Amino acid sequence: MDDVLGLAVYDKLTANSTDKLWIYNKYGPREEMPVDIYFRTEDDMPDLEWLGIEQCYGKVLDIGAGAGSHALMLQQRGFDVTALDISTLLTQVMLDRGVKKVVLADIYNYNAEQFDTLLLLMNGIGLAGTIAGLKILLLQLKTLLNIDGQVLFDSSDVAYLFDGTVVPVDHYYGEIAYQYAYNKGRSDWFNWLYVDKHIMKSIAFECGFDMEVLLEDEFGQYLARLTKQL
Repeated sequence: MDDVLGLAVYDKLTANSTDKLWIYNKYGPREEMPVDIYFRTEDDMPDLEWLGIEQCYGKVLDIGAGAGSHALMLQQRGFDVTALDISTLLTQVMLDRGVKKVVLADIYNYNAEQFDTLLLLMNGIGLAGTIAGLKILLLQLKTLLNIDGQVLFDSSDVAYLFDGTVVPVDHYYGEIAYQYAYNKGRSDWFNWLYVDKHIMKSIAFECGFDMEVLLEDEFGQYLARLTKQL
């Protein structure tokens, strides 16, 4: 079963399924991922996401849009927003929920148009998987930005996961392997990246971006803006 996450979200929308979505990882016990989180409204969103929405301007591309909650908020505010996801089931969920512009595509191959804001909330930047992958992703995002455009994303420093245990030495500690499990099916293992603000700023600069941290909380989570260097 390839699209385990998409199936869980689709079943929740179409059948109000109560089956649990689990996430396995390489650093500790499995964790439940509440499917409801993909359907939350503005009132349920943390400050990082709320501010991310507030900072959007111009034509917006919501990357890894999931069930479309952020795209719907922007749409309701009058934005020209396109919601992009690689999952067929998730794009169907977004259409069923009323998102007007939905694109089924891999961000690495997408080049249909350029945008003023590229939005990657819920640690969407993590799809890079690794530090090396982050550079590739940032260079691709750069091609999708208008001259005065911005990339808005949130991420976090996850060093706390290794408190009292050995921090990996063969890779950056924020490169974490996960696997989804739902309704007797499991996804392949995949890497998801959590990158601390200092390394993020350094890599962004390497790729031709300036970075500004807009908000940071006490847990090492932050919202940041990237703009093209002049």
